[in-house]
Amino acid sequence: VVFVQGCPHHCPGCHNPQTHDFSGGYDADLDEIVRQIAGDPLMSGVTFSGGEPFCQAEALCVLGERIRALGKSIVVYSGYTYEQLIQKGESEPSVLRLLDLADLLIDGPYIEAQRDLSLQFRGSKNQRVIDLRGRSHAAKA
Repeated sequence: VVFVQGCPHHCPGCHNPQTHDFSGGYDADLDEIVRQIAGDPLMSGVTFSGGEPFCQAEALCVLGERIRALGKSIVVYSGYTYEQLIQKGESEPSVLRLLDLADLLIDGPYIEAQRDLSLQFRGSKNQRVIDLRGRSHAAKA
């Protein structure tokens, strides 16, 4: 898992509130992250979580392309809904590119009142697991 720093959602009950502050965290070396991923033969993919990955979409696209070159899958967790990300991508093309790089998107804010520990990969019932494989989100010129 690659955790990013900074999140605008501030969901009550968030499992990772220390990642909310945009000025927190630390800078990580991209080459070192890729080395660690490449060095683990049992790792089939990487998850981007946070914080909010789509607040750092441009940097994650660079990392995502290198992960893809290693033949690994990508899962992204976001507090934004898929529909909000498509809209956000109209002014931020890197958001659409990150969606293109991802295999799965777990979308939507964590809603404590809808908490359900029986759900796979999700914390609350409103969140969805969206298969992005085969979808193209590239901005149409």
